[in-house]
Amino acid sequence: MNYHFITIEGNIGAGKTTLAHLLSKHYNARLILEEFADNPFLPKFYENPKQYAFPLELFFMAERFKQQKDLLQQKDLFKNLTISDYLFTKCLLFAKVTLPEDEFRLYQRLFEIIHQQLIQPDLLIYLHAPVNKLQANIKKRNRSYEQKIPDEYLFNLQETYTHYIKQHNIKTLFVDASNADFFGNENHLQTIIEALDHDYDEGQHYINLP
Repeated sequence: MNYHFITIEGNIGAGKTTLAHLLSKHYNARLILEEFADNPFLPKFYENPKQYAFPLELFFMAERFKQQKDLLQQKDLFKNLTISDYLFTKCLLFAKVTLPEDEFRLYQRLFEIIHQQLIQPDLLIYLHAPVNKLQANIKKRNRSYEQKIPDEYLFNLQETYTHYIKQHNIKTLFVDASNADFFGNENHLQTIIEALDHDYDEGQHYINLP
């Protein structure tokens, strides 16, 4: 394994947590999972986005920062690899979609102060799936507060993610997850594992699942 810290990202319902669980099991890696269910503003946000977007994003940023700082600064003598199902920068990407311009500028200032204190991943695995696939996955996992997420919101998040990755030239495995089934299709998981055997230059490296 060429990496010590791998982050998996993608839109809502892309399969991030599923893949993170499977890879951490395969590599006996330490696993960092986003604790989104603890955010009391999340159900309220989906009901009234304008009113609850700012406290939602502030809560997420504070919780993600605390979680990553605590876990990544603890040396685990038995595990050389850490896998996370979120990139801390997603705070900024979601805020860019959900917040009005004046609130976003304030949020961005706070983010920039916090972000520089964290360890950045060696490699990003980005799961890219069309909106209809995301909606099918969201419906399947059946979280009540997610069932009315508009297609436009998912599309805007998708555009924001891909623009950020390309603009910053991050070392990324860009996975076409249109038909991904990491639990049900062993070949899909194996394709990712084989891809992780290689080192990569900065930029995007495209992976198609069989």
